[in-house]
Amino acid sequence: MACEVLCTADGREKTALSRRYAERWREARAAGAPIPVGTANPPLRPARPEKPELLDPRDVPRRRPGSPQGQAAILHAVAHIELNAVDLHWDIIARFGHVPMPMGFYDDWVKSADEEAKHFNLICDCLEARDSHYGALPAHAGMWRAAEDTAEDLMGRLAVVPMVLEARGLDVTPGMIEIFRKAGDKQTVAALDVIYAEEVHHVAYGSKWFHFLCGREDRDPVTVFHDLVRRYFHGPLKPPFNEEKRAEAGLPPDFYWPLADRSGTV
Repeated sequence: MACEVLCTADGREKTALSRRYAERWREARAAGAPIPVGTANPPLRPARPEKPELLDPRDVPRRRPGSPQGQAAILHAVAHIELNAVDLHWDIIARFGHVPMPMGFYDDWVKSADEEAKHFNLICDCLEARDSHYGALPAHAGMWRAAEDTAEDLMGRLAVVPMVLEARGLDVTPGMIEIFRKAGDKQTVAALDVIYAEEVHHVAYGSKWFHFLCGREDRDPVTVFHDLVRRYFHGPLKPPFNEEKRAEAGLPPDFYWPLADRSGTV
């Protein structure tokens, strides 16, 4: 199921499949007959539509958020992030099925993949309301790098994807919501409010299972997290941090502040 999602290129088709399989998983769990997890051989990179064109991050055009074009560019970037997130959550299931984990691990990431699919569709609806669509602009080619770098390291994947990249979403989403609130775009504000609330859970799942693995191996979570982020994440973490939402997600300051770029702080 996970590999089929990963091998589906079209964004709307990928997310429809993600939601359908998530529902099938939940129904089977509720019936007391869970779908066997098994092992898989997922592709190193997921299938992608022909558009958007994927560029080096330095080559993605910058646009002013106060303009309609800039706002569309923000939405396009968010849609791209959400589509990658769908694949990231199915990939952690497919790629690490050989690691013995409680069934709750799969419950959490199936739920996350389902929610990311919903987020992608919400943002695509916002783009289409602006007479645009996902694929109309170039996108960031580096989004999948964290997955490739941690393809053989479950703890590294948990540290870098939910606990760094998705936690960054908690930092920047309030500012995006304010941009669209000022623009009077109620549809986008409502969509981003949903995303903001649910992304806290995804960071929390990362923290929960990271701590679970550290406990099983009798290792200090803070030290292991710092080592893994320095190994797999390219560059310092960027403040300001949303400390309240990070704490709500089980991510205290001693995890991220020692890794921060403090050049812009007082």
